[in-house]
Amino acid sequence: MTDAPASQPLMLFNSLTRQLEEFQPVHPGEARVYSCGPTVYNYPHIGNMRAYVFADTLGRTLSFKGYKLTHVINITDVGHLTDDADAGEDKMEKMAAEKAQSIWDIARHYTEAYWADVKALNIRQPAHWSIATDYVPQMIEFAKAIADKHCYELEGGLYFDTSTVADYGALARAKTDEGEGRIEEVEGKRHAADFAIWRKTPAGETRQMEWDSPWGKGAPGWHLECSVMSEALLGFPFDIHTGGIDHREIHHPNEIAQNQAHSCSDASGARIWMHNNFLIERSGKMSKSAGEFLRLQLLIDKGYHPLAYRLMCLQAHYRSELEFSWEGLGAALTRLKRMVMGVEQLKARHLETTSSAWSPTYAAGEWTLRKFLDAMPVKSIESNNLTQFDREISNDLGAPSALLEVELVLGPGAKKQSASDRLNTLAAIDDVLGLAICSTSRADLRIRPNAATITEAEIEAALTRRKEARAAKDFATSDKLRDELTAAGVEVMDGDPLGWDWRLDAN
Repeated sequence: MTDAPASQPLMLFNSLTRQLEEFQPVHPGEARVYSCGPTVYNYPHIGNMRAYVFADTLGRTLSFKGYKLTHVINITDVGHLTDDADAGEDKMEKMAAEKAQSIWDIARHYTEAYWADVKALNIRQPAHWSIATDYVPQMIEFAKAIADKHCYELEGGLYFDTSTVADYGALARAKTDEGEGRIEEVEGKRHAADFAIWRKTPAGETRQMEWDSPWGKGAPGWHLECSVMSEALLGFPFDIHTGGIDHREIHHPNEIAQNQAHSCSDASGARIWMHNNFLIERSGKMSKSAGEFLRLQLLIDKGYHPLAYRLMCLQAHYRSELEFSWEGLGAALTRLKRMVMGVEQLKARHLETTSSAWSPTYAAGEWTLRKFLDAMPVKSIESNNLTQFDREISNDLGAPSALLEVELVLGPGAKKQSASDRLNTLAAIDDVLGLAICSTSRADLRIRPNAATITEAEIEAALTRRKEARAAKDFATSDKLRDELTAAGVEVMDGDPLGWDWRLDAN
């Protein structure tokens, strides 16, 4: 073992205190994380998926720092209304009625669609996918435990009295930021911020998802789900709760209030609350109500590899707004291709010098900073790019600056290191970034756009004819074939082993 420098302390921004705090696990050596998952009433749009790229980067960083990670992501298949402000129809029931399908079929279809996007973005599987409807009995017991001291009944169901817990809304800074302004009036509520724990099925109606409870047949409130599932799978207190910044205003303050009531203390349930900012798209197509909104499959259909979108997310700090544009996505794809090309060149160099194909020291998911540093010669540790990468990613997941270390390892300044050392450094970095640059080929990144009218076989045939024309010095025919391929959306790359790629114009 070397005298390797200690890992940098992991500093994370806690939305509850509005400041950076050093991560100190509740249970030594462990990291327990809960992330608010999707409501599976429709396809997730790419703005939704930014939250899971962020949560995955957090989880990968915790693993890299040596913590045993337990990550939970919930699937909301009941209870979430069409308005986060505690009004409107249940999103699942509404979609089932529109589609004339079973609500269970709706949930299954859109859960599987979400999981497909998770896989495409190289997001690691959590320890648990917690399905809300699997926990309804526990939700009823949780509600019964807090009902007497913290709740009251109305015709519509059981409501939580926010005045019964200390400092309600501190997470949202509701009192100063007017966070309560989005909460609509419900007749009989004691306070504007009070929220439903259990919703009764209205007289004369039948829901596809409803259960018997002490407060009548009905369904749990959306906020109750996460309190119950996080406690059941992680225990109170746990380390980190993540979600989109929109959850910071109503959903998470209501979770905290429930957690305080259940624990009979001021504890919020999680020690650190983290929120990613919005993805902004100026055309207005991000919203699911806009019809053909921006989902990951649309990006793929247009010829963009999904990992280009992951890279686009990493290029902005998770707490900053990220503006989506097709030009920006194209630039991210180009950057990803250059990274993959650099790795392929290093692999070729390693093969030339060792006569054997490179394989990483550790498999994906097994790298830790300590393992890497312990295997490095002492003299090269301080100058190794992974040490600087650790500094950047430990500063509140500073992915934009941490990404630069990939290009530095691939650049001329790192030539003194062996190809094997550089590749292992890249593999360790990529275990955190999740871009799969060591296992993806440039050909993998070449995705056929749906609008393409030419087949790959036709492209190869045209390139063969062009090669023959060039050999015969028939440059007029060569140029004509190149122009025809360009018009068909194909970029000819003379002298490049890949040969050609799709030409993606700005959309």
